[in-house]
Amino acid sequence: MSTLSIKNARIMDPATGYDEHGTILVTGGEITDFGPDIAPSGDIIDADGHICAPGLIDMRVSTGEPGRENRETIATAAKAAAAGGITSIVIMPETDPVIDDMSLVDFITRRAETAPVSVYAAGALTKGLDGKSLTEIGLMSEAGAVMFSNGKAPIADAQTMRRLLSYSASFNALIANRAIEPSLSKNAVAHESDLSARLGLTGAPAAAERIMAERDVALAELTGGRLLIDMISSSEALDVVRRAKSRDLEIACSVSINHLALNEVDIGDYRSFAKLDPPLREESDRLALLEGINDGTIDVIVSDHDPRPAGEKRLPYAEASTGAVGLELLLAAGLSQVADGRLDLMAFLAAVTVNPANLLGLKSGRIARGAPADLVIFSPNAPWVCDSDALLSRSKNTPLDGRRMTGRNLKTISKGQVVFDSSL
Repeated sequence: MSTLSIKNARIMDPATGYDEHGTILVTGGEITDFGPDIAPSGDIIDADGHICAPGLIDMRVSTGEPGRENRETIATAAKAAAAGGITSIVIMPETDPVIDDMSLVDFITRRAETAPVSVYAAGALTKGLDGKSLTEIGLMSEAGAVMFSNGKAPIADAQTMRRLLSYSASFNALIANRAIEPSLSKNAVAHESDLSARLGLTGAPAAAERIMAERDVALAELTGGRLLIDMISSSEALDVVRRAKSRDLEIACSVSINHLALNEVDIGDYRSFAKLDPPLREESDRLALLEGINDGTIDVIVSDHDPRPAGEKRLPYAEASTGAVGLELLLAAGLSQVADGRLDLMAFLAAVTVNPANLLGLKSGRIARGAPADLVIFSPNAPWVCDSDALLSRSKNTPLDGRRMTGRNLKTISKGQVVFDSSL
């Protein structure tokens, strides 16, 4: 078996807090040893003092395959992920057809066999994402689904959500639900605030997140199910999660990198590329969410990669589709917040590596002997400007276009193989 060595690296493992300069040895796709006194052998990569951390794990990636391949295919998403330092992605079930049975889970697995990164499927919670008819969560788990979601739409009916959490508890399956109270968010295109009122945009109040989060926490406590409150965007929802965790409930939550990097002001003069779901909220919310990462209340940061053709975004703001690409920007956008002093580096890395790995039951996300050799080498201080035209994703819709960034991926190693090298 071939051996790969990464020398002169600042090795950071958020699973243990390890932070030392040294060498990592990789054999047969696994990490065999690491530390300051390891002699490099085999093929050698000189990290030149840059950080080597576990490859990122993105728990929320939308593609167009099957059904809308013009938006993104599994192959193009995987290539973009590798460029962004991401070595594992979870495909959301909002495809055509919906990933709501084991055959579709198997389809995603087979289509991803030649991908440069690991690709997993999230099974749908309800048939066709109708919010009513429960899917065969157990069978999809056996087929390889690593979590279950109803995509962008929340499970509105409390009894249905209770049944899902009860049913899934017997399989220890992770149930993700959006914190949106539908009747309060109907037809909303922005955050409800003075700004949206001045712009004449229908807004969704932050209370809509708090109400749904409170409901789901209560149902998780009632049923014993594993709950992920998916993509919170407000300090109100964060407070709900913080209180739930103080009672030792098995509750986790995620946040989109967009809501850590941007606020409602970024919609500017009706910038449709900044139209997101959930909507960008106030600066106080953004700062609260960053602190939620630092103190461990928020478990996971996702890219919420949602590719949209230009024709769906270059429309009047109220008519444009929501969504932004993010696979190539997740790492850099987070490192930019670290450089600004708002985000702790180790806390950020934990939220994109070991925390999602633990929630999904993956062996990756850590630097340990016997762990998969999924690694990223990055410069935390490299300055650059985001150019959407240079992104590898098939779609180019990002509100970060033209933004000055700090921190950049240099190399991505998946299963012991270099799958991205910025020098090439």
